[in-house]
Amino acid sequence: MPRIGPGRLPEGGYPRGGLHGQIVHSIGRRILRGDIQPGEVVALDSGLPASRTVQREAIKVLAAKGLVESRPKTGTRVRPRQSWNLLDPDVLAWQREGAPPAAFLRKLTEVRGIVEPAAAELAGERASGRELAAIEEAYRDMASALAGREADYDAFDLADMRFHRAILQACHNDLLEQMSGVVFRALLVSFRATSRLPGSAKASLPRHRAILDAIRERDARGAARAMQRLVQGTAREIEAFSRRQAARRPQQRTSTRA
Repeated sequence: MPRIGPGRLPEGGYPRGGLHGQIVHSIGRRILRGDIQPGEVVALDSGLPASRTVQREAIKVLAAKGLVESRPKTGTRVRPRQSWNLLDPDVLAWQREGAPPAAFLRKLTEVRGIVEPAAAELAGERASGRELAAIEEAYRDMASALAGREADYDAFDLADMRFHRAILQACHNDLLEQMSGVVFRALLVSFRATSRLPGSAKASLPRHRAILDAIRERDARGAARAMQRLVQGTAREIEAFSRRQAARRPQQRTSTRA
């Protein structure tokens, strides 16, 4: 799995350029948004000036992600949700775009609560000096992003993601690293949603520092407990984010009517 440098996101996902990529992403978003329900036919007419061959190739990409299946006489239909590859980078992105943000973030936080405390515990046992330095550097960059007169939340979010990725890499478990790596693009959405809540980013720094200190001191169980507290805090922030989003909807409807 590629390392993440400052200001760089993990690579992944099907190319969006060209007619072929546009069709793949257009239909994928419609399926994840619920515009085309499981069992319904996927029309090949995308509205784009693409040949039938290009459109059929796009359908093959979606079939490989478990979203659709093509059969003689019945055409191309959306498969049941349990058949979808929900950890595919594109499916994660489309789910993020199509599902209510709070519902998606809750699911993501549940996954983090299962994986990340165990990863922090392993890092507390196994982190090398170089890996510890990477965790420390990410933490310093998080703090620096908030130190100016105006906080740089984009820089904070990227450093936050590097912090958690560095912990996973310090586990020395390739399977865990690859299994967890697929959610990191979606994880950035969680960081962007919660770090914008007033005081949230600054309040998270001591929690991150507690994780770093425990790993540095080789306190594996302490690192797991500190990570658990961090994820639990994120869960509370997501509920606050959800309430804020819900409060905005009546205002938006009123504004639309006006």
